[in-house]
Amino acid sequence: MVADAADADPARSALRSVRTEVAKAVVGQDHIVTGILIALICRGHVLLEGVPGVAKTLMVRTISRALRLDTKRIQFTADLMPGDVTGSQIYDASTSDFTFRAGPVFTNILLADEINRTPPKTQASLLEAMEERQVSVDGTPRPLPSPFIVAATQNPVEYEGTYPLPEAQLDRFLLKLTMPLPERDDEVTILARHAAGFDSHDLDAAGVAAVAGQDDLAAASRAAASTHVAPEVLGYIVDLARATRHAPSLQLGVSPRGATALLAAARAWAWLAGRDFVTPDDVKALVGPTLRHRVALRPEAELEGVGADSVLDGILRTVPAPR
Repeated sequence: MVADAADADPARSALRSVRTEVAKAVVGQDHIVTGILIALICRGHVLLEGVPGVAKTLMVRTISRALRLDTKRIQFTADLMPGDVTGSQIYDASTSDFTFRAGPVFTNILLADEINRTPPKTQASLLEAMEERQVSVDGTPRPLPSPFIVAATQNPVEYEGTYPLPEAQLDRFLLKLTMPLPERDDEVTILARHAAGFDSHDLDAAGVAAVAGQDDLAAASRAAASTHVAPEVLGYIVDLARATRHAPSLQLGVSPRGATALLAAARAWAWLAGRDFVTPDDVKALVGPTLRHRVALRPEAELEGVGADSVLDGILRTVPAPR
């Protein structure tokens, strides 16, 4: 295990440098970069929530460039069909036969823009891809590239004409990350860059370079999966998950899959931080991003303005952490 950890050191250094590359195009969103890196290490999917204009799409494009990964974008709309995502059989007149034309889901990072604007039937076309890393068209399973993750975005304030994601699909997202509006100093930096000629469509001109790749992600995945977790920390994760099932403000708590996701995310976080063991603080840091979309508030709690994050914060204060 020591040798494996040493072999993974170059991968950790390379992945940490991704933050520097992303900062050349996106200002002040380091926690989002870290979250997406954790998702890639864990081979998990990520839901990005933020108002329009906070660089959600630019973030995904820049990370893909820094990691030498292929990315495709789908603008989800009310008339989008499942075949527009997965691909379909096309009749080829030259051969008098049907051939498969791959859809945009055949990529490393699929940017599902405004995923909640498409009907449930099209949303469901992603479920097999997210869970099985394959799509089935006309009964034939077709594997997706590796790595493959979905980075979906949604607007937190505009719900007219949207279709809320079902719980089964939300549970497939490893993390839900919220992209806030930038602080004043960061916004001044953004405007200064644009005043100097920055073009968000030209990452070459911004100086964004590929500093890591699929081999680094594979090494990181192996190293994170072997990060030590003490029995006391495992018990702490279980206690947190069980506490959500009894919280008065919640009508739906975290499932065992949610607890497993918290374990995986905490391991990746600890490994990125340079440790070969998980601490209770690692778990605390990932509770919000990993669990906020896996719980459902009671209607009366929503009317009182209670949010999922505030409920989880209360649980963190009441569930004792191991020493």
